Amino acid sequence: MGKRGADEALQEAVVVVMEGQGRDQNSETNNTAATETPEASNQEQHPYAFNVCGPRNVPCINWRDLINSTWNDSKYKRMVIACFIQAVYLLELDRQENRTNETALAPKWWIPFKYKLSEVLIDERDGSIFGAILEWDRYAALSDFVLIRPSGAPRAVLALRGTLLKSQTIRRDIEDDLRFLAWESLKGSVRFSCAHRALKSIVQKYGSSNVCVAGHSLGAGFALQVGKALAKESIFVEAHLFNPPSVSLASSLRNVGDRAGIMLKRFRAMVMPPSAKDHGDDVREVATKMGSKQWVPHLYVNNSDYICCYYTDPDDGAGKENSGVAAAATTAQSCAAAKLFVLSKGKQKFLEAHGLEQWWSDELELQTALSSSKLISRQLKSLYCGGGQEQQPA
Repeated sequence: MGKRGADEALQEAVVVVMEGQGRDQNSETNNTAATETPEASNQEQHPYAFNVCGPRNVPCINWRDLINSTWNDSKYKRMVIACFIQAVYLLELDRQENRTNETALAPKWWIPFKYKLSEVLIDERDGSIFGAILEWDRYAALSDFVLIRPSGAPRAVLALRGTLLKSQTIRRDIEDDLRFLAWESLKGSVRFSCAHRALKSIVQKYGSSNVCVAGHSLGAGFALQVGKALAKESIFVEAHLFNPPSVSLASSLRNVGDRAGIMLKRFRAMVMPPSAKDHGDDVREVATKMGSKQWVPHLYVNNSDYICCYYTDPDDGAGKENSGVAAAATTAQSCAAAKLFVLSKGKQKFLEAHGLEQWWSDELELQTALSSSKLISRQLKSLYCGGGQEQQPA
């Protein structure tokens, strides 16, 4: 990087300055037109406008970030990623309400952080926008004398929205909600294949260490599963999942089966000869293959949100057994972990507890832990053992 990186940054700075001279000639006219546009004035007062409901006290990216990057602060990263997901919600609302580039709400949610819209992900079933790729905007950064990308800032972020209860989107959103509820898998959805291709493409372009995937609610479910699909190929992408879904019929039935399975294993342990208890060695070997490097997604959970609160349940399953395949399952579960951020505010209304807005607040008090809860173990253990492939609808 050294000299070559500095030379490239200097050349780009010169280009920005030259382009800025051309823009400055028309700046006064453009500013006057903007202030005289009623739509622009209404945009500033919209309840979803960045200046109305967005984060307060947002640190400004500047040259100081070259020394001490704001992105290395986990609170700042959580806030910005949440804002990027909000931008995806607003991209779809802008589309539905026919807003122009001048009156669109979504850009205000990425511009302050020096990012730009690179691509939108469209559901071919209804034409709705359910995701977006946001990339680091070098030219916007150079205009504020930020010559290189700050440490910790991803080159690209794939952000995925959740359910949007509007007439043009509710049918397909609910269809995918029901898909997860019934199967605990989203692989049969066209959104999964689209998001998976998009994530893989930016990983190939920038490298896995420079890419982040994020989602809220249903979007967090998609982000978890496309991130896990890449992790199975030993491609580890940073993931931030806000209010990820944790309730499904499949998991409820599996819990009943788990209890029956534990009783059966205890019975077999009592009656089986000692030599028959060693058949889990090959499974245990597979379970430890990826032990040197793990995929650890970041989960943001509110205890009052019944959709995601089960991620905090303790792991009380077969890990208590110490023989055969059960021991291999214990190894796999110990590898399967997530960084869990839990918000506990006492009793809250569902919409408040499940909302995205809470996560860009700078007054949050979160409990943080590296967790291998029962649900996390079940969601991720297929990464560390040969079995456990997800069931999917036909």
